[in-house]
Amino acid sequence: MDRGFFINGEWQMRTSADHFDIMNPATGEAEGSTLMADGAVVDEAVGHAERVAQEFADMPADARAAILNKTADLMEQRVEEMSRLLTREQGKPVYDNTKEILFGAEVLRYYAAESVRMHGSLRVSGSPHIKNIVSYHPVGVTAAIVPWNYPIDLYCWKIGPAIATGCPMIVKSPHETPLAISMLVDCLHEAGMPAGALADLPGLGPVAGSALARHPRIRMISATASIAAGQDIMRNAACNLKRVSLELGGHAPFIVTSDADLVEAASAAHRRSFSNMGQICITVNRILVDKRVHAEFADILKNLADSTELGNGLDAGVGYGPCLNQSVIDRVERHKNDALKKGGELLSGGFSPGAYEFKRGYFYRPTVINNAPLDSLPMTEESYGPIAAVAAYDSESDMLTMANSLEYGLAAYIYGGDLERIWALADRLEFGAVGVNVNDTSDLQAPFGGWKMSGVGRELGPEGLEAFLETKHLKMRVRRI
Repeated sequence: MDRGFFINGEWQMRTSADHFDIMNPATGEAEGSTLMADGAVVDEAVGHAERVAQEFADMPADARAAILNKTADLMEQRVEEMSRLLTREQGKPVYDNTKEILFGAEVLRYYAAESVRMHGSLRVSGSPHIKNIVSYHPVGVTAAIVPWNYPIDLYCWKIGPAIATGCPMIVKSPHETPLAISMLVDCLHEAGMPAGALADLPGLGPVAGSALARHPRIRMISATASIAAGQDIMRNAACNLKRVSLELGGHAPFIVTSDADLVEAASAAHRRSFSNMGQICITVNRILVDKRVHAEFADILKNLADSTELGNGLDAGVGYGPCLNQSVIDRVERHKNDALKKGGELLSGGFSPGAYEFKRGYFYRPTVINNAPLDSLPMTEESYGPIAAVAAYDSESDMLTMANSLEYGLAAYIYGGDLERIWALADRLEFGAVGVNVNDTSDLQAPFGGWKMSGVGRELGPEGLEAFLETKHLKMRVRRI
């Protein structure tokens, strides 16, 4: 399957454009290829978006809501085909991809409802002759950079508020996983997106992504990326003071208190550490356990990791698939070796299954390092792969220092029994989202984003609309009757 650029309401193939081969992570076989956008293609898409921007902004809110709802309907109708296609290019099991796509549809329905609820306000004045009216308006042409780990879901996080507010959007989709996205783009097109209001351009971050961030006629850019990529986006966007909304890297601590249900906590940590092979911004990197229950917890987690079955995500019953590519495995190997060199203990995994289990593909056993030194790579850098490091803490004060010591501030988790105590701990964690006795921190109704180096701005919830809107104050003198 080959795919091109979606520009001005149609798919276009360009013989002059660079190509990228899309590989199946479970088999190492090619699934197709995609064109790769450059600055000239970005500029062309911006021109079409500018042409339609006012028309799209003027479209009635209920008409834009209808586009979002119809797109969600089409996604739900095609979820099986989309899920299997996404598994072939990204590796996650079909079950996980089905959940991803259906949640993306929910996001679109949510912003369909939000689009007709946006309102301004009438503010009081110190003068009886003055009326203050505050209104909100589309920011204009926007851009988005979507990652490869949850491409459908995160595409919806960005296109949903763009459509709800009436902002055309140019999306740099991930060149590693553009195929299922092409089905989502077809759904948006069939649902009635005006020609020019959506462009989809696979490409490299330093090429197409930088062109979007630098472009003087793009007013806002939303990206999910690494911290380093986010810094590049901010530098480029600063040239014209472009708005940015960035969800960047994470290094989530998973805290286990002495009164936690250890089986429940270990099961939750295992799932959040190794779901999608740890290739998630909110994955658990470091597990901080009260020293009184540390040994028991580590033993439970080891047994769970040992029993984890890997396989091709297309096969029935498979819960854990491959990593995306060899670079993920190389990074995990580097982190594992650093932790072991500095005194950590390998409890589980730490190797690729190899030819005796899988003929090919990028498989790596879920890896648990116990007593990981605090200065080791798994405890200090985002691994973005199937490795979890466990360390004991002596006191809650020490634990908070450990948890808050890094530049990351996206997500954290606490498992324990005393909710009053957990509330106090959660209040002192320097993270944008904290899960208490749950191992997922995102919710459709609530804002998602990071503190410190983990991001700027928020997605989801009504807050997800804010970056797409400009505020206008109209001060009017009126006669008194």
